Order: sequence, then C-alpha cells, then structure tokens
Amino acid sequence: MQVFFHLLYHPFAFTYDLVAAVVSFGQWKNWGRSILPFINGTHILELGHGPGHLQRFLLGRNLTLFAIDESAQMGKIAKQSIGPTQKLCRGLAQSLPYQNESFDCIISTFPTEYIFNQHTLSEAKRVLRNGGRLVVLPAAWPKSGFLQWLYKVTGENQASLDEIIKTKMEQPFKNMGFQTEIKIIEVKSGRLLMVIANK
Repeated sequence: MQVFFHLLYHPFAFTYDLVAAVVSFGQWKNWGRSILPFINGTHILELGHGPGHLQRFLLGRNLTLFAIDESAQMGKIAKQSIGPTQKLCRGLAQSLPYQNESFDCIISTFPTEYIFNQHTLSEAKRVLRNGGRLVVLPAAWPKSGFLQWLYKVTGENQASLDEIIKTKMEQPFKNMGFQTEIKIIEVKSGRLLMVIANK
C-alpha cells in the first residue's frame, strides 16, 4: 500500500481525482466537505492538501487558510486549481514550518498513516492554540453491500465493530494528550469516521 500511495501522490498525482472518484462512487469531495461543521476559529491549517479541493471550497468563508503537502506534484496541481495567492507550502507534517500556537484548527481529510505518527501529532499540538482543535476524516465507507459483507466476515454487528474502530482510532490522539472524540457520521451516501481532538 505504501508503494501505491507513493505513486498516487507523486508521479501519478494527475490520476488522484479519478481514483478517488472511483473508490468513493463519486462522493470523495462531498465527504471531504463534511469536515466543515467541526472547524472552529479562523486560522486554519490543512495537512495534506492534495489537489486543493477543500482549500477551494473554504475560500470566501472569512478564514485565514494555510495548507501543507509533502508532494511537489500535488502542490503544483493545487496551485493551478486555486491560484498562487493561497498559502500553500511543501513540507512534512512531522516538522511543520509554523510558529507555536499559530492556528485555531488543523484539518485533514483522508490522510495516509502519517496522521497517526507521534511526531505529526506532537507538531499539530505545538502549532495549535490553547483550546484549538485537530479534525481528521481518516476514512469513509459507501452505503453498499460492502458493510454487510464486513460484518459477516468479522462476525461483528455494526455497533460492536464501530466501537472497535473508535477505540483503535482514538488511542494515538489520547496518547498525545488530546481530548478526543470519535464520531461515525451517517450521510446519505455512506458512513464517515471523524476524529475531533481538542488541545
């Protein structure tokens, strides 16, 4: 999977939207926008901006937006999409180039496993203001036979499997001292896993 993600985010970044649309049955952008009600404050940092869809969606909402991505290819696509005036930066989430307590909220939609890395979470905590919030949408599942198949294969019902997922997801954030809540949100097109971690 690491090789696949490397190819998708780097040499084949131009295929990202197509791949995302296929695996989400066309719901990828809508799912990403579901993070909006959980954003607090006005100074917002996005980790892993990808092609820049969420940045473009948040424009005009009286927010001061910053975004960072490790991929130069994604940075180029995002700048073409939303313009060079946006505060996009190339860098690693494990070493953020921002001052302490710079942001009210950090957001990340469908990040790879780097989001659970203790260095990423430590840096997020450092650049968040007191009372700030880290909001992560790590996964979503379309409403289809897949979920029923998953319950059958694992021998779990929906409620018990939800609890297993929530427990596993919240641990890295709690370990870093965040006050953490895991939500599974039902939308028309699927089920979204949302992490709300408050400093």
